[in-house]
Amino acid sequence: MQQIANEPVTRAKGQQRAAREPRFLLQDYALILKPRVMSLVVFTAFVGLLLAPGAIDSRTAFIAIVCIALGAGASGAINMWYDEDIDHVMKRTMNRPIPAGRMAPKEALIFGLALAFGSVGIMAWLVNIQASALLAITILYYVFIYTMWLKRRTPQNIVIGGAAGAFPPMIGWAAVTGDVGVGGIALFAIIFLWTPPHSWALALFRRGDYEAAGVPMMPVVAGERETKRQILIYTAILLPITLAPLLLGISGALYGAAAVGLGFEFARRGWALWREDGVTSAKPLFLYSILYLFLIFAALIIDKSFFFPVL
Repeated sequence: MQQIANEPVTRAKGQQRAAREPRFLLQDYALILKPRVMSLVVFTAFVGLLLAPGAIDSRTAFIAIVCIALGAGASGAINMWYDEDIDHVMKRTMNRPIPAGRMAPKEALIFGLALAFGSVGIMAWLVNIQASALLAITILYYVFIYTMWLKRRTPQNIVIGGAAGAFPPMIGWAAVTGDVGVGGIALFAIIFLWTPPHSWALALFRRGDYEAAGVPMMPVVAGERETKRQILIYTAILLPITLAPLLLGISGALYGAAAVGLGFEFARRGWALWREDGVTSAKPLFLYSILYLFLIFAALIIDKSFFFPVL
């Protein structure tokens, strides 16, 4: 009986030792960078870089994208350090390296700060000051404005804080041109307006997590019905804004057709969520929203690469 009772303890110690092996340690360092978020950041930044007028050599472009990726990772690591207390409570985050006990919070903070200073410094040195300044603003905005100030204080946290996730295409644009330009602002606006319906769809089916952690997301503070209404409002504003690249002449008919078709499906799913009594459609809407943003920006690349823009 004594041996059986000790088995869970022995197994737990064995798992803890395994977690500190180099391959597991590297995996955890990768996880605190929020790789899924980073991949979307890198992709949208690349689109901004590709659409920007002017020329940039491949070496400088590569350095710019790497710096943007590292800056996004720095924001994620510092966010996980600060959110340690609520990550312990939420089911979708409790297995992250810090709340799971596989990494000390101080490790994540030091790693995040090193990446932040390194990415901004290298961007200034090897790309240009304007792109570096935008990258620094993005990191500071995400850490101080969103993570530390807004996230735990207001249901508008996603609306205001969402600007941090919308900066990358402007940074890519600035890496080429040295300024943000109206085209970069248009790409910023698309992501900025996409963020609330995307995040609130997640909050609807993860409402219990946010309630337990005391995070005032829209469904917790205003209820499901108001959250659904806000999703519809932001979707209605988003869809015409996605046509801005076409009107500005930085994309053509292919992109325009894709934006209309993808936007119609986004609106249809939002309307289905509004009409139902529960939140069954929230998760499919959330998953589609990720695909939607990827396809919108992919259409910009394809249009730029293979078709002449229609002015």
